[in-house]
Amino acid sequence: MWGLVPLFWPLLKPAGAGEILAHRMVWSLVLVALVLLVVRRWAWAGELVRQPRKLGLVTIAAAVITVNWGLYIWSVNSGHVVEASLGYFINPLVTIAMGVLLLKERLRPLQWTAVGVGAAAVLVLAVGYGRPPWISLVLAFSFATYGLVKKKVNLGGLESLAAETAIQFLPALGYLIWLGTQGESNFGPHGVGHASLLAATGLVTAIPLILFGAAAIRVPLSTLGLLQYLAPVFQFVLGIAYFHEAMPPERWAGFALVWLALSLLTWDALRNARRTRAEASRLAARAHSPSGQALERRADSNLVR
Repeated sequence: MWGLVPLFWPLLKPAGAGEILAHRMVWSLVLVALVLLVVRRWAWAGELVRQPRKLGLVTIAAAVITVNWGLYIWSVNSGHVVEASLGYFINPLVTIAMGVLLLKERLRPLQWTAVGVGAAAVLVLAVGYGRPPWISLVLAFSFATYGLVKKKVNLGGLESLAAETAIQFLPALGYLIWLGTQGESNFGPHGVGHASLLAATGLVTAIPLILFGAAAIRVPLSTLGLLQYLAPVFQFVLGIAYFHEAMPPERWAGFALVWLALSLLTWDALRNARRTRAEASRLAARAHSPSGQALERRADSNLVR
């Protein structure tokens, strides 16, 4: 769904990116509120209001994702689908870099190599575009920041979306009302079908997030991480095959470097996951062996003494 969403935004023209974004915020809250009403999950809202620091982080997340959503819609409807896809390709690299700089995380050698290759890719693409690929960079950094803040907030996917859209709701609704008073609203003048599509922005936003939240508790994290590459792959293919965006050799070279960096990251993650599973199996086997059980009994007797 995330990979195919570039096909949806052009259907909303002549509405501009700002109006589409406002509708996305308003209708997302309506849909998520209905879902929460059905499943009766409201207790978290009272707890959130009583925690100013957590509420502040949710506000930051709402602001950052507003930038991400708005720029993504604008880039698709302005003929920059390929550059937008690049933003989500390099997002894992930006997330890793932020983990090192802000959270003082330590990288394995292959991860450092991947980050270096990713930085080289950005330089090559800057030469190819004749400017820094600012759309890609803003999308990548805004989404990485969003992920970092959500990690600190530690709310479920549905609850987090509800809190963020609740913060966005009044400014978005106010903007839509202002457009109506200026005679510039596109909600209604182009027929029921177009108005329904604008309202469907809530579905387009919420359904993939709800499915992602459901998948996250059922699918191994390594598999989930690999599946997330499908969205920018679809976007990239649509940009070239459907929207017919230009791909000169220097852009192919830049994308090739990005894909090399992602391959290195994926290989390192899979290798590390295998090692972790092997170590866990070894420890479990040792714990169930006679010698391992004897060591545990000895440790217990030492504790008693």
